Amino acid sequence: MKGLINDPEKVVDEALEGFARANSTIVALHTDPNWVGRAVKRESGVAVVSGGGSGHEPLHAGFVGDGMLDAAVPGAMFTSPTPDAILAAIEGADTGDGVVLIVKNYTGDVLNFEMAAELAEASGHQSRIVLVADDVAVENSTWTAGRRGVAGTVLVEKVAGAVSAAGGSLDEVAKAAEEMSAKVRSMGLALRGCTVPHIGEPGFELADDEVEMGVGIHGEPGRARVAMASADTLTDELVDAIIKDGEFTAGNRVIVLVNGMGATPAYQLDIVYRRVAQRLDDLGITIERSLVGNYVTSLDMEGVSVTLASVGEDMLKLWDAPVHTAAIRKGF
Repeated sequence: MKGLINDPEKVVDEALEGFARANSTIVALHTDPNWVGRAVKRESGVAVVSGGGSGHEPLHAGFVGDGMLDAAVPGAMFTSPTPDAILAAIEGADTGDGVVLIVKNYTGDVLNFEMAAELAEASGHQSRIVLVADDVAVENSTWTAGRRGVAGTVLVEKVAGAVSAAGGSLDEVAKAAEEMSAKVRSMGLALRGCTVPHIGEPGFELADDEVEMGVGIHGEPGRARVAMASADTLTDELVDAIIKDGEFTAGNRVIVLVNGMGATPAYQLDIVYRRVAQRLDDLGITIERSLVGNYVTSLDMEGVSVTLASVGEDMLKLWDAPVHTAAIRKGF
């Protein structure tokens, strides 16, 4: 494949090294095994740790910092981190107040995080696991039992970090994360498949007049392969599926995330957001906060996902709480 790559087998290590050096006041890279922690470890507070296969940047390492994650564990490309790497992150991040592990619902991630949590418990680290399964596209998928965890993970990580920063207990941080996980819904589409560097060819092919509707963030099949249509028509299909699933109704207040998959121009994400806003206006649903950009990517996939989360005043305060990470900064 054509790209700014030295060795396809070393892209994760070299990317992590560059990321850490570029953000050295925020994060520190630990190696053998790889995990990313804060540049300065907190003295107290519940640690919030997440992770998963690489290829979804800035998720998760981009969200390590004040007000969000204490550590992120990047696996190999599209591959769950191993239990020893997760355990190293737990041990490195835990201040003694316990660790909340936020895990996207993929079978490998769930198994490895559960195993690491058991090992950590055996050596005295308290932990809670919060699953994210926000993708409404399919009930089960290639790599999951149940729904996939996708872009809504950003919202879960943000509120968990906010509760921890405010001094919340282990149970309180886990509860806030669980509440957001229960409220958030997402769905995405792909116009073009992504290429894993060490494989060198797209994971799936789409004709110029085809769209994969409901695609997963690794290129897993969605609901259907549909005909290319206008941005408004495709966006309507995403919004309709989310609205139906989440039982969003008039009077609801929501946070909206329009997320690029890695190779979608910013102006096209804005066009999608425009249509999402129009649809929610028509439904009497109030957009309280919004985020548009690349937050949970799929390498160089061309596509977009839409995420809605129904929120009240308490959840909005957590969303608005100060955060200082490589990918999201506000309030500092």
